[in-house]
Amino acid sequence: MSHRLAAKITGVAGYVPPKVMTNADLERIVETNDEWIRTRTGIRERHVAENGMVTSHMATEAAKCLLAQTKTDPAEIDLIVLASVTPDMFFPATACLVQERIRARKAWGFDLSAACSGFAYALTVGAQFVSAGTHKKVLVIGSDTMTSVLDYKDRSTCVLFGDGAGAVLLESAGPNEGIIDFVHDVDGAGGAFLYMPGGGSLHPASQETVAKRMHYVHQEGSQVFKYAVRRMSEMAAHLLEKNGFKNEDLKLLVPHQANLRIIRATQERLGVDDSKVMVNIDRYGNTTGGTIPLGLRDAVDEGRLHKGDLVLIVTVGAGYTTGGVLLRWAY
Repeated sequence: MSHRLAAKITGVAGYVPPKVMTNADLERIVETNDEWIRTRTGIRERHVAENGMVTSHMATEAAKCLLAQTKTDPAEIDLIVLASVTPDMFFPATACLVQERIRARKAWGFDLSAACSGFAYALTVGAQFVSAGTHKKVLVIGSDTMTSVLDYKDRSTCVLFGDGAGAVLLESAGPNEGIIDFVHDVDGAGGAFLYMPGGGSLHPASQETVAKRMHYVHQEGSQVFKYAVRRMSEMAAHLLEKNGFKNEDLKLLVPHQANLRIIRATQERLGVDDSKVMVNIDRYGNTTGGTIPLGLRDAVDEGRLHKGDLVLIVTVGAGYTTGGVLLRWAY
């Protein structure tokens, strides 16, 4: 049974902080080098928030760019769904801060936490409201300030992430455009392999949690790698087959940008050519909630997406959370 939603993306925009941290910069902070990072991750550089810039600021900039690009009055926005694991604070929701800053006075909103799968989840959640006919314009944002939770003494994690945000506008779709199908799932056993132990109700912030460096990302890289490759390729193949498509019908695969080796391994399993895979991890690193919308933004800017193109989004994140969205590009 198809999960087709009568919703389409009518615009996409992104924002990354101006400061760039190269691999050479990291060499001066932690025991690593450019070759080690590039061969293991595919990353050359990443953008880093500074001078008080936080998740809401990047989300706001991406949203403002999107509204200007689509010539949308902020008062037309009905809902803001913001995916992030690095909100400005536990409450209020970062979506509320963005709503006030872009003056979307008629919009309600909330944050959604699903780590690197957050944007895919937020996209389908927002699409439900459009498809139901209760909302005409929904703003979906993925924004994360991952450098705020990185331990720059841990070279296995600090080299991987960057900061950034992306946003899309969802509106009602016709019969041959928009979201065709999606699949999301969770494997809670994966929670032991990618997590931040401190700061929540289990381990509230204290001198002890700070001393034990519990407020940083912890990851078992080999476990995450194997799971991500398997599930991303499985989801992609399932969505294409279920909806009667073959690999050659696909115009663009937009995978989560966690590691170039994960992307290439997934691509190889699917038998998809390089020309059909969006890769920008070399410039941004892993921006968590920002990777998918930034990938879509770059694909549009590079002329790789046109109206009617078949697009497949696949992602795996902490939890484990996984998400795949199959859609027809609408503009």
